[in-house]
Amino acid sequence: MNLLKSTGTFSFYTIISRLLGYLRDILIAIFLGTGLLADAFFVAFRIPNTFRRLFSEGTFNAAFVPSYASEMAKGKKQSNKFANDVFNFLFLSLLFLTLVVQIFMPAFVSIIAPGFIGDTEKMQIAINLTRITFPFLFFICLASFFSAILNSHNKFGAASAAPIILNIVLILVLMFSRLLDDNLVYYLSYGVSLSGILQLLFLYKFVIKYYSLKFDFKIKASNKVKIFFKKLLPSIFSSGVTQINILIGTIIASFQASAVSYLYYADRIYQINLAIAGIAIGVVVLPQLSKHVEFKKKEKISFIQNKALELSLFLSIPASVALIIGSEQIISALFGYGSFNNTSVINSGLALYYFALGLPAFALIKVFSSFFFANHDTKTPFYISLFSVILNIFISVYYFGEIGFIIIPIATSISSWFNAIMLFLFLKNRKLFFFNEMFFIKFIKIMIASILMGLFFNFLLNYFQNELAFDQNIKSFYLILSVVLGLLFYLFICYLIKAFKMSDIQLKY
Repeated sequence: MNLLKSTGTFSFYTIISRLLGYLRDILIAIFLGTGLLADAFFVAFRIPNTFRRLFSEGTFNAAFVPSYASEMAKGKKQSNKFANDVFNFLFLSLLFLTLVVQIFMPAFVSIIAPGFIGDTEKMQIAINLTRITFPFLFFICLASFFSAILNSHNKFGAASAAPIILNIVLILVLMFSRLLDDNLVYYLSYGVSLSGILQLLFLYKFVIKYYSLKFDFKIKASNKVKIFFKKLLPSIFSSGVTQINILIGTIIASFQASAVSYLYYADRIYQINLAIAGIAIGVVVLPQLSKHVEFKKKEKISFIQNKALELSLFLSIPASVALIIGSEQIISALFGYGSFNNTSVINSGLALYYFALGLPAFALIKVFSSFFFANHDTKTPFYISLFSVILNIFISVYYFGEIGFIIIPIATSISSWFNAIMLFLFLKNRKLFFFNEMFFIKFIKIMIASILMGLFFNFLLNYFQNELAFDQNIKSFYLILSVVLGLLFYLFICYLIKAFKMSDIQLKY
């Protein structure tokens, strides 16, 4: 397997999906802004979307791939039986969960958006919209199961392309926004659930080559399935800790008007880099790493781990620097149109600034966690993540009354750095990870290139400050130009000082 090629495939479709996601969010910002309907829709969308990220962005893989790899070593018949047992149990569990939440939806929305309780109209709209969007959770979790099987066979294209469907469906709905008026949020919500069905069907078309689906709804699960689900629950929590922290932030932010929307738009920006620097690398590395762990190939394990960490930092550090420097201009250029006013730009930009400080940590959590998961250890990342979430809640709640919603991205970044550092220390202590001699040299070179890129990007933003002003209609063009020039400058410096070599592309991992 070629790590860069596989990561590139995953990243290509992810970037397409995120770019379409930006177009979708720009249209939502124009037609909904950051008002009552926007807050209600984002709460309704946040729950199924969080579960989509938890399941589809490597978390389900974390528990499934190592177990499935062990079964594959015994033969196709064994692996297919194990996969069917997991699918059937997952199907019944998700169906039960969906029905229960639908019945108790008012109580459920009161828990996830307690700040809406005093506003009867906003609460009722949020309840109605969440009822419509929640079935998406059922379909997308099953779709993630199919993705995990494809990833186990080192097939990453279809799984990473599937989320594009969601954005296409919502963009099509938004194109008719003027005809829909206030009903737009309802049609968007129906679009969310419809896209879940389409993604499930899309992935099934690809997975039938490797897996034969057989419905057999037994109430009693086998021992292997029980062991798998015991690993799944902590892996969901540990691998998806960033999403859990953001979900908690949404709950707390619901007590401040428009804060949910500010955080949503900021979250959208840094997620594209996280998807590549953390999620893509974690997903791609896990199947091969699990196989090497199974056969105890220590040199291969160390080589893959160091390359994965190096690639993650190569992508996340410069992105963090750029987002810190240009947070407000980035928000303004991407979303500052129509109902999204200057106040929204300033507040979302401030949130993005503090999220950006934690971006390398968000990526490292994904990569370090995959090292534990390859060794069939989901409990250690779980306990570390649990403490991280408690730290996040404590900081957010303690300071929310004093400084408002902005404490949420601050707390998320602080708790994420704590999480990443603790994962690293436990890996070292248990001798599950060793630095090779080239890593520190590459790391210093990456830091130098990132700092130089940051200075150049800051120069570009100052040079185009008039064109990037809030009231300019083509400011997005100048932002994209600045980003592209900054990226090319970074790659040129990396090539010049050999932080990255062309030969890395050909290396087999």
